[in-house]
Amino acid sequence: MGNSMRWADGFIAVDWGTTNRRAYRIDASGKCVDEFEDHKGVLAVAPGGFPAAVAEIRQRLGDHPLLLAGMIGSNRGWKEARYVPCPAGIDELAQNLVWAGDREAIVPGVSYVGNGRADVMRGEEVQLLGAVAAGLVDPMSLVCHPGTHNKWAMLRHGAIHSFISVMTGELFSLLKDHSILSDLLQGPVEVNDAFKRGVQQSMEHETLPADLFGVRAQVLLGQAKNEDAASYTSGLLIGADVRIGLTQPFGAVVTIIGRPDLTSLYAAAVTEHGRSATQLDGEQSFLAGIPEIAKRIS
Repeated sequence: MGNSMRWADGFIAVDWGTTNRRAYRIDASGKCVDEFEDHKGVLAVAPGGFPAAVAEIRQRLGDHPLLLAGMIGSNRGWKEARYVPCPAGIDELAQNLVWAGDREAIVPGVSYVGNGRADVMRGEEVQLLGAVAAGLVDPMSLVCHPGTHNKWAMLRHGAIHSFISVMTGELFSLLKDHSILSDLLQGPVEVNDAFKRGVQQSMEHETLPADLFGVRAQVLLGQAKNEDAASYTSGLLIGADVRIGLTQPFGAVVTIIGRPDLTSLYAAAVTEHGRSATQLDGEQSFLAGIPEIAKRIS
């Protein structure tokens, strides 16, 4: 449906999430030359409001074709782009684009079914495969993508072979807002001794639900400082998450892709586990991947 000449002249890439969106003007050489970010995530767009929201992007970045990724392709988004099953690489994403209009293509998510599990991702696939395409990630390796729902992706020959999602970010947020621990979790999370202690506890013991209540008991009984509770709790949750991820038999080095504030926490936890970690910026990885998909539009 797309006209390859028009795409070759440049396009607008949008990473459109649940609560925010980031739009980038990509020139003919594949470089980002202009961008903006706002809080108009898919949940902020009224029913039937996507054509207007897209017109607004073009007003700001120019009249170009749009390549949209993330929750815009979910059943809460503009038009549903069904999941591509693993193994999935850049070619599979490009072959399964969903067209919302003549010049608006939506990138599908990726699904995994096997070993008694089912899993889905939407948005992370562009960053994961983009980092591979840019030569930043070994095409046969283990990649961690922290966020609300952290992803551990096993790459084979540059494609996502299988993956596991862990609800760590959402669990921390729920505990902070709605649990008996909420008054203790309002402080900053830092990679300090308390964080590392939490990671070690989850590494050595599979007792997370009990350890979470222990956060409160330790403070009440003077065994831990109130101001350390947020970092310790984060360490417990991320330690349990990393324990799950490192059961995957893929590569010595773990690549962690995402926002620097999150990748640094996961890198510290992976290091506590005795493995080495490299960190990549998620936005950079997205900008490496999205032109690879656009190139394949014909």
